[in-house]
Amino acid sequence: MPSIQWDPALIAKYNIHGPRYTSYPTALALQAPFDSQQVRDTLLASAGELSLYLHLPFCHQLCYYCGCNKVVTRHQHKADRYLDALVQEMAMYQPLVAHRPIGQIHLGGGTPTFLTEQQLSRLMQLFHQYFDCTALDELSIEIDPRSCSLEKLAHLRQLGFNRVSFGVQDFDQQVQITINRVQDADLIRQLVQAAKALGFSSINLDLVYGLPYQQAASFQQTLDQVVALEPDRVSLFSYAHLPARFAAQRKLPEAALPGAETKLALLQQGIATFSRAGYQFIGMDHFAKPEDGLAKAQRAGRLQRNFQGYTTHGQNALLGLGVSSISQVDGVLWQHEKDLPDYYQAIEAKQLPLAKGFVLSKDDCIRAELIAQLICHFELDTAAFAQQWQLDFDQYFADSLQKLSPFIEDGLVELSPTGIKIADAGRLWVRSICSAFDVYLQQGQQRYSKVV
Repeated sequence: MPSIQWDPALIAKYNIHGPRYTSYPTALALQAPFDSQQVRDTLLASAGELSLYLHLPFCHQLCYYCGCNKVVTRHQHKADRYLDALVQEMAMYQPLVAHRPIGQIHLGGGTPTFLTEQQLSRLMQLFHQYFDCTALDELSIEIDPRSCSLEKLAHLRQLGFNRVSFGVQDFDQQVQITINRVQDADLIRQLVQAAKALGFSSINLDLVYGLPYQQAASFQQTLDQVVALEPDRVSLFSYAHLPARFAAQRKLPEAALPGAETKLALLQQGIATFSRAGYQFIGMDHFAKPEDGLAKAQRAGRLQRNFQGYTTHGQNALLGLGVSSISQVDGVLWQHEKDLPDYYQAIEAKQLPLAKGFVLSKDDCIRAELIAQLICHFELDTAAFAQQWQLDFDQYFADSLQKLSPFIEDGLVELSPTGIKIADAGRLWVRSICSAFDVYLQQGQQRYSKVV
């Protein structure tokens, strides 16, 4: 992606509320109660490869910026109880998905490396006991460097993990102290070097922009340090400051948060730095080396998006396990209980721990595919899309196309008789552009965080 000078007027104009579109409709559309029979019927009727996501909520320490579902504790035995519950949950799902091979497993959190080596071994044994993992080709885990020794990293490789994602956020000490996440750069360097030596096929580093005290000079130092580590992928996430929703964020000094224009400038720095270093700008917040599977999938038109973000696996074939996890299978979305006590109560009652769900209509499916195409590939062949869905594109999306007019006038979107293309200058606002096709947002039924 070429270097672009962002117009401050556009920044002010399009710094609007919009979703990240890891699904359409977003998780905010899920409704309670949700019939477990719908989940059972959907899974039994489904076919093909399935991806698994497991949420491990435990953390040893509270990071003030974090908006994830987490349980901060020093008591390691709490993970044992959680694994006991997972045994029962997996046993309930097993007969519903026994006919589907598992192609991908991802552990997120929280801090998955909160688990000891023994607990991680037990967890992997459970996956192989209750699911068909014979076709498993991607096993990934999110790592807090502070909770992962070189020995634990080697153990993960022995268990079959081939992708790791290290949470860096920022190397600047003042930023780290402020967000209560102090981690030594040498430790991260050692872990990345060890991961390469151990043969992990893909190494990702997570960064966050928009944190307190971040500024151009210090953030450039962080970017340069990341480039020097030569990860296969980089995720550059926008910090969403929602103190009313996440109590820990109230500990952050709001006066030190960068404004919208500064925040977008930090993102521009990231895009420019990683582009110069040879990374492919996947979109919104991801970069990958050209030889990485994510970059190859985008160039081949096979990139997809689900609740884990950009993926090379099915966007409509994801089963979530554990507390708060979200599933998306064949047009049905459902989420588990968000709080551990409610989750445990459902498991102990031998019930799937469903909190809420949603069944997509045909219109939802049409718009979900359109949005996924734009957010993954920045263009859409409207003629082919209309033929695929047997519709008159201009007529069906008349209201949405009208809402695209400002983006077209500002040179962010190019509209032709046969297609929609998001210009390079429009890629940062792809979320806002996609929202033109979001009928739920237009109806004012959902609340989203700001773009930057």
